[in-house]
Amino acid sequence: MKIELNREILTIEQSEIRKFNDYALSVGANIILTLGEPDFNTPDCISDMAIQSLKNHQTKYGPTLGFLSLREKICQFEKQKHSLSYTPNEVIITHGSTEAITTAFFTMLNEGDEVIIPIPAYPMYRQIVQYKKGKVVPIDTTKTNFQITSSQLKKAITDKTKCIVLTSPNNPTGTIYTEQTLQTIYEAVKNKPIFVLCDDVYNQIVFEKNYLGFAKYQDIKDQIIICQSYSKSYAMPGWRCGYLLASESFCLQAQKIHQYMIVALNTFLQPAMEKALDYDPKEMVDSYQKRRDYIYNRLTQMGLEVIKPQGAFYIFPSIRSFHISSMEFCKRLAKEYKVAIIPGSCFETEGYIRISYCVDMQTIITACDRIECLIKQLKQE
Repeated sequence: MKIELNREILTIEQSEIRKFNDYALSVGANIILTLGEPDFNTPDCISDMAIQSLKNHQTKYGPTLGFLSLREKICQFEKQKHSLSYTPNEVIITHGSTEAITTAFFTMLNEGDEVIIPIPAYPMYRQIVQYKKGKVVPIDTTKTNFQITSSQLKKAITDKTKCIVLTSPNNPTGTIYTEQTLQTIYEAVKNKPIFVLCDDVYNQIVFEKNYLGFAKYQDIKDQIIICQSYSKSYAMPGWRCGYLLASESFCLQAQKIHQYMIVALNTFLQPAMEKALDYDPKEMVDSYQKRRDYIYNRLTQMGLEVIKPQGAFYIFPSIRSFHISSMEFCKRLAKEYKVAIIPGSCFETEGYIRISYCVDMQTIITACDRIECLIKQLKQE
């Protein structure tokens, strides 16, 4: 007997990134530059705290919002690191940034609401918005050095606009929004009933300078929702730890979704989350910067058009000059040269490829050598 499922779930696509990663493995790729998974181990001081929590039998149910001590620590951290002022009642401890983003969209969106998403973009945003019967309004940033202009925003914003999504440093480009871009967005949303969802999971992996991001506009704090993760900055992707920052009134409603999705985050992880906020990830960031410099120089030497990333651990070169799709380029690279990277089409941007460089330097060198071989071959065809 076939029982009808939720009609909206049938419209949701599985992760194109994961699907391509599986394809690459199936054809024998052995250089994997697909997922944004740090190659560092979680620092021992963080893991040791979780182990100690288990030994102390900290395995009971925790409060829905998360332990008060952790939420207080996050408020102190955000004040010191990013000059943001939040109270513990404006913090929800989440199952990674993925749950924070999902919770935020479920809390804010009504059918027909519009969400502006700068493209290229992480594919999750579109899928959740569409599941909630919202409408995605993309802004193509490929012609503006991955920045957002005033004219683009004026065209995109309507009386149905509910939210603008910002990811800076960006996945997949590694770009950081300039002060001009941030000011443009601020002026566009100030005094309008529009949320700005800041997916800030890479905001500690910054190479050029200390970056405050859009959340610095505290005079419109009630419009800002910050989604944060421990996965990238502290090499904790498998821990699934994150948090959401928003106004108390927003959190009061968002915690309903959060509660019914996960009840509360694993209790024995939360002391380790506190410990992580005392850890300085500078050594990791310095290593990513060295890798960024190497891969950027190699790609430019190959003749590829590429904007130098300022953060995260991705680079997003253009392959438009070869007049083949990004999927075809990446499939050939995986099948013929055993290197797995992600097609730009997975981020709604054709003619580009995303290379993740959160792997060791020797792997990056070997990958660049093989990419160069494919490029030479394409130039001869």
